[in-house]
Order: sequence, then structure tokens, then C-alpha cells
Amino acid sequence: MVENQELRKAGLKVTLPRVKILQMLDSSPERHLSAEDVYKALMEAGEDVGLATVYRVLTQFETAGLVERHNFDGGHAVFELADSEHHDHMVCVDTGEVIEFFDAEIERRQKEIVKQHGFEMVDHNLVLYVKKTK
Repeated sequence: MVENQELRKAGLKVTLPRVKILQMLDSSPERHLSAEDVYKALMEAGEDVGLATVYRVLTQFETAGLVERHNFDGGHAVFELADSEHHDHMVCVDTGEVIEFFDAEIERRQKEIVKQHGFEMVDHNLVLYVKKTK
């Protein structure tokens, strides 16, 4: 099982709750899930995993580098698997929808601005808060 290998590679013991949560994150059509979203999906699938366990496992996954936590303004933390290339986010302020995007020009400009100020970019996170135009 791929999940078992991923857990071992991250230095985590393979347990049923960890495997179930990792499978849920991997198979969900939504890439950005809150702990409550994961818990509800597990309950709907008939899995007996408590909410406290979901929080604990997601924190362990974050520490191990398996997931990334995002704390978008006006909302709670959401998690996404750390299995993709760098991307930025747009968050709809009306619906909470999270849209991923990548723009090479924005990436280039950010690096250029950092260099102009005499710094070297170590990491960055760009979030645009948006709403649908009427």
C-alpha cells in the first residue's frame, strides 16, 4: 500500500487511523480540507475515528511534511497533501472556495522585488481574497 510506504518514509508508525486519514486526503475531490471535513467524511464512510484523533494525526502529518496547513483569513485551518508543485491560492470571501493557481510572471516579480530590497527569498505564500464579479 502506498499509504503505508508514505507513513514509514515520513517516520510515522503505520496505524489504522493514519492510513484512513491519508487515504481520505488522497481520494477527496476537494484538495483543501479542514479537520472537521476529514472527520465528517470518515464518519460518512463508516470509519470509527474520533475528531481529536483527526486533529492529532493532521498535526503529525504536518510536522512530518505530508500535509501543509493553511490558515486563510476569516476561516479555520485547512490541510492539503504536500504532493504538488508550488502554487498560490485565491479564496472566495463569499463561499470560502479555495482556488489554486500558478503564474510564472508573479513568481518572477516576487523574486525580483525581494532581490531589489537586498534579500534572498526563502519561502513565500501568496493568497488573494476574491469574490465573483456580478
